[in-house]
Amino acid sequence: MPAAQRPQPTPMNTIAERYVKLVLAVGQHDGDYVDAFYGPPDWKTEAGRQQTPLRNIATAAERLIADIPNLSEAERRDELVVLRREYLRRQLEALRTRVRMLEGATLAFDEESHALYDAVAPTYPESYFEATLKDIDRVLPGQGPLGDRYDAFRQKFIVPSDRLARVFDRAIAECRDRTLRHVRLPQDEHFTVEYVTNKPWSGYNWYQGTYRSLIQVNTDLPVYIDRAIDLACHEGYPGHHAYNALLEKNLARDRGWVEFTVYPLFSPQSLVAEGTANYGIEVAFPGDERLAFERDVLFPAAGLDPSQAAAYSSVRALVDRLAYAGNEAARRYLNGEIDRAAAVTWLARYAMMSPKSAEQRTRFFDTYRSYVINYNLGKDLVKQFVESRGGTATQPSRRWEEFVRLLASPRLPSGLRAPAGRGHE
Repeated sequence: MPAAQRPQPTPMNTIAERYVKLVLAVGQHDGDYVDAFYGPPDWKTEAGRQQTPLRNIATAAERLIADIPNLSEAERRDELVVLRREYLRRQLEALRTRVRMLEGATLAFDEESHALYDAVAPTYPESYFEATLKDIDRVLPGQGPLGDRYDAFRQKFIVPSDRLARVFDRAIAECRDRTLRHVRLPQDEHFTVEYVTNKPWSGYNWYQGTYRSLIQVNTDLPVYIDRAIDLACHEGYPGHHAYNALLEKNLARDRGWVEFTVYPLFSPQSLVAEGTANYGIEVAFPGDERLAFERDVLFPAAGLDPSQAAAYSSVRALVDRLAYAGNEAARRYLNGEIDRAAAVTWLARYAMMSPKSAEQRTRFFDTYRSYVINYNLGKDLVKQFVESRGGTATQPSRRWEEFVRLLASPRLPSGLRAPAGRGHE
């Protein structure tokens, strides 16, 4: 950071600096760990030069957790300062767990997700998903397996490759416009989009600091029309790009909290990041507004029949109810209860994925493991938190207000659950 913005040498700021350097040290052993870093470049250079052994990193993390000071009475009056203490403590505990895993420790799915992401996803049996499959079967009548009928239905909604850029550009512009009506972002924020192949994910935001992002869209598999808004909101506005820009502006720059110049992927921060990115779609396009925009703007831009937009939206809403099926496949696969072929079969049946998409998803499990809970459980926890504070669909302005407050805060996943008697399930 520029000298004028560097943090004052307080005990917490010193701990924050040591934390950042530990994250960078872990990154030397795990290429996926440091998702973003825009702090002093010489810190990263030094981490590469030192190549600190994992055992030394674990010891340093233990010591750093013990060094976190208690809050003073004055500090307790600032909610963000209180949240900062617990955030750093929990991020360091997750770092320590990731180091254990890099050293060879194997954790059960739920144990791992709790240690890394401060949350455990609910477990559902096959019967939980069967009811939704029956509902989908009723709206997609015909012969043959339901998965085949669903795949045939979706073929009419693939965005042609020569129209992909214009469709995404239009979706991004709309998501940005809707976000800027409610969110004050840094004036010079922006991102660029690249279309890539051979990735285990469908989209990725690489935040680069100074309010800039690189967003990559994977075109290995067919891109369906609904992915335009999903990715534009999730990766851009009001999702990852807006989230990271607000953290940089409000915490890293305005408060000098250097810990927010680094983003360790396997940490509680990811559940909040993914949860807000997914819930942000609903915030930006409440009620029937998404259907209207897709029908009137995106379908024509993609050369698709707008009269089919409502039917596609209806089926998509049913399939969205199967979101937790991916968690079950990952839990069973990573716990060694089923092999890859069985995981693909599970995803094809209960998550309504094509065999090729299901195979790609298992490669995601291989790389990111229990990270999968951050998308669906993260969304549910964020929704519960925002609505428990009055940000319901009937109060859109209040919903935006609470949503943005969460985006710009160091709140932990365990702090998102509404107190008993509050919230909306």
